[in-house]
Amino acid sequence: MSSASPTVAVLATLNTKGREAQFVAEALSRAGVTPWLVDLSLKAHDGEAFGIAGGSVAAAVGESWEALSARSRQDAAAAMAAGGGKILLDRFAKGELAGVIGLGGANGTSLACAIMRALPYLVPKIMVSTVAGTAAVQWYVAESDIAVYPSIGDVALNRVTGAVMETAALAVAAAAKNWARRQREHSAGAPLVAVSSFGGTAACVDRVRERLEALGYEVILFHASGVGGKSLERLAAGGELAGVIDVTTHELIDLIVDGVYSAGEHRLTGAGAAGLPQVVVPGAIDHANLWVGQVPERYRTRDFFQYNAHNLLMRTNAEEFEILGFEFGKRLAIATGPVRVLIPLAGFSEHTKRRAHDLYGNDRGPWQRREDYRLFADSLKRNLNGDCVLEHDLHINDPAFADACVAAFVAIANRSNANRSNAKR
Repeated sequence: MSSASPTVAVLATLNTKGREAQFVAEALSRAGVTPWLVDLSLKAHDGEAFGIAGGSVAAAVGESWEALSARSRQDAAAAMAAGGGKILLDRFAKGELAGVIGLGGANGTSLACAIMRALPYLVPKIMVSTVAGTAAVQWYVAESDIAVYPSIGDVALNRVTGAVMETAALAVAAAAKNWARRQREHSAGAPLVAVSSFGGTAACVDRVRERLEALGYEVILFHASGVGGKSLERLAAGGELAGVIDVTTHELIDLIVDGVYSAGEHRLTGAGAAGLPQVVVPGAIDHANLWVGQVPERYRTRDFFQYNAHNLLMRTNAEEFEILGFEFGKRLAIATGPVRVLIPLAGFSEHTKRRAHDLYGNDRGPWQRREDYRLFADSLKRNLNGDCVLEHDLHINDPAFADACVAAFVAIANRSNANRSNAKR
């Protein structure tokens, strides 16, 4: 990749958006980067191939472009997304790609974003889309770092949409130049540690971050609201982290009860698969998140606390705590790196200092249920080596508990580093 003119891929279905893609390519050239057009057309066509033709995209995954023309839109799109992702990743691995911009309506956005999601974090990614303002964006972007620009009108050239496309092109060009510069100047910095966070664990998180930074670590926080947990797992699996202090594993209770902040089945697996040292805490697993006014019938007799105008917290019951112990153990038992689980038996979140209510506002007693926390701890130890589990008669937000988390992390991180150094000798 030329340091003076880094390459930016332009993703579009050129049979319908060829003119617009060429417009963006010209804007990129004027901005000082090299455009590389990638045709994602689902049907074979005879139009001019400005960069890599759709036939080559299909062939990258062993498909015939002509044969795809006869298949369903869904099947053809899946093949082109796989082919496009493979081609871009290959070029990126060779150091020949510094950014991506896509153009499209609903289907084009889905296709281009699927390809962009395959690229690592921080590689500039911009999507100019007709559906930027819809709820579907959460699926197109998911846990990636794609920036979505509303096209205002359909993706067709006129003075309004043309201005949007040019602005997006200038933005990705500037970002690509900056990214290329950073790659050239890259030097090893402080080791980066991920810490998961939530309002109910904020005091613990803040102290953990302060202690880590004082020890020379850099910290990245992930809000445990679904997408945050997915991002943490992806970053861990991608080799960007030196370790994890997973203070807020709340997303696993939302997975179990189908709450609104689930991060999916892969939560609590990325760091383990990457062999990273990880300290894990059952932070904020004492409640699930539901939307106000949308409580499923099966939960209507449960205990709650209304956190804000939108979020209703449902207290985790004894059965769910036992299930959580099993789920934590199942995931952590297969970790290839060192693990410590620290359990604050006096409370898993700030909400243990509150009182619970039913859906009608009637008092249901203290939120804290220490006997239920014991069920979690015992279930966990049945499914994970007990030497990995450390119990503390502290609240999660007690300073002493945060200090214990950092001390446990430093101990296993140092041991892990020493083992790697010995293995190289």
